[in-house]
Amino acid sequence: MSNEHKAEDVANGATGQSPASPNGKPERPAAQEAAREAAPGAGTGSGEQPTRGADPLSAAEARVDAMLIEVETLKGQIADLTGRLLRAHADMDNLRKRGEREKQETARYAISKFARDTVEVADNFARALTAVPAAAIEQNEQLKALLEGVSMTERAFIGVLERHGVKQVAPNREPFNPHLHQAVMERPDSSVPTGTVLECFQPGYIIEDRCLRPAVVVVSTGGPKAAKAPAGDKPAQNAETKAESVGEAETAAEPGDGNDATPGSGGPRSTEGSAGSGA
Repeated sequence: MSNEHKAEDVANGATGQSPASPNGKPERPAAQEAAREAAPGAGTGSGEQPTRGADPLSAAEARVDAMLIEVETLKGQIADLTGRLLRAHADMDNLRKRGEREKQETARYAISKFARDTVEVADNFARALTAVPAAAIEQNEQLKALLEGVSMTERAFIGVLERHGVKQVAPNREPFNPHLHQAVMERPDSSVPTGTVLECFQPGYIIEDRCLRPAVVVVSTGGPKAAKAPAGDKPAQNAETKAESVGEAETAAEPGDGNDATPGSGGPRSTEGSAGSGA
C-alpha cells in the first residue's frame, strides 16, 4: 500500500467516518445498522410520535365506552324487572283480597238456594193458620190446641231461619221499596202518601243484606208524594240471585188476582174494584 492510501485511512479513522464504498459513499459497519434498526422510532423524523405509544389509550377508551353501554343496558333491565315485580305484588294482593271476599260471600250466602226453597214451608204454616175460621177455633178446643201447636212450630221455624241469617220481611204501612217489595196492586187511598204498602199478600225474605224473595204487596195511590226509601234498605243482589228471586216472586202471587209484576216494576196492576175481590 502506498503512503497516500495509508494517510487517507488514518484521516478517515480520526474523523470517525467509514471507509468509502466503491461508488463513493461511506460504508457503515453492520453493528451500527443493526443498532439503528432495533432502536425505537428508528427511521422516523424527530417530530413524530411512536405508533405503539398511542394503542393503550385508544384501547382503554374503547373499553370505557363498552362498559358505559353495558351499564345503561343493565339499568334498563333493572327498571323492567322492578316494574314486573311491583305488578306481580299488586296482582297477588288483589288476588288475595278477591279470595277473602269470595270466601266471606260463600260463607254468608252458601245456603241461599236451600233457604229459598225452605221459606215455602213457612208460607204453608201461615196458610194453615189462616184457613181455619175464628168461630171454629172458639168452639173446638182440640182444634184450638192444634192451631197453637202449628203457630209455635211456625215461630220456631222462623227463629231457626233468623239464626242462619234469613229474616222475614212483612211490610205494613211502610214506604214501598222496589228492592224488597213486589207491587201487584194499587189501591186509591188519600190518607197515606202515594207508594205506601197497604197490605202484604205474602211476606218476603232476605239473607244477610241480599234479597232472597220480595214481599208481594198492595201499594197506595192518590195521596201526597211519598218520601224516598232509605238508601240503607237496598240489599245487595248479584245477577243470578236477582233473576231467581224475581222469577220466584212472580209465581208467588196468590191465584185469582190475575196480576204479576216484578219488584218495583210498572207491570199490570189492579185498582180498588179488583183489589177487594183479589185480596
